[in-house]
Amino acid sequence: MSEYTHHDVRIECTQGDITRQADLDAIVNAANAQLRTGGGVAGAIHRAAGPDLVAECEPLAPIRPGEAVITGGHDLPNAHVIHCLGPVYGIDQPSDELLARAYDRALTLADQEGLRSIGFPALSTGAFGYPMEEAAEVAFGAVTRACDRLRSVKVVRFVLFSDSDRALHEQVLKRLIGSVD
Repeated sequence: MSEYTHHDVRIECTQGDITRQADLDAIVNAANAQLRTGGGVAGAIHRAAGPDLVAECEPLAPIRPGEAVITGGHDLPNAHVIHCLGPVYGIDQPSDELLARAYDRALTLADQEGLRSIGFPALSTGAFGYPMEEAAEVAFGAVTRACDRLRSVKVVRFVLFSDSDRALHEQVLKRLIGSVD
């Protein structure tokens, strides 16, 4: 795991399973508009959280690209799940603004709830087709812009599926942090 500090917020990159981040207050679900069980991250989170998550999500749906809602973690080791709908690349426009808004909204919700730590997957990069490097640039741009206004959130962890995704995110973050410090 690598980490960088920006405005008293530690930003981490690690390879792993987002449903097994027991030291985080919240994890972020790469949700679909209906907040239902799906493939990828959404499927893994719903399976690990159990059927009560589906019941809690039902009245909160649908959400639109760039929006986020918060629920309990149920059978997950985390107290909360923040469900974000990222854009479908090339369809939901402007994709970069909608993706940045999803990250920003998740951080805002976490901060409003007084949470200290949050874990993100690489939103929109799976079935939604967002190129990984572009998505990482948007994600870290949104996170670093939010850092100076976050009051309670002190740890933002990116939990990446593969080691190559982690390495790419580390390169992008190092480049971005170097340009904003």
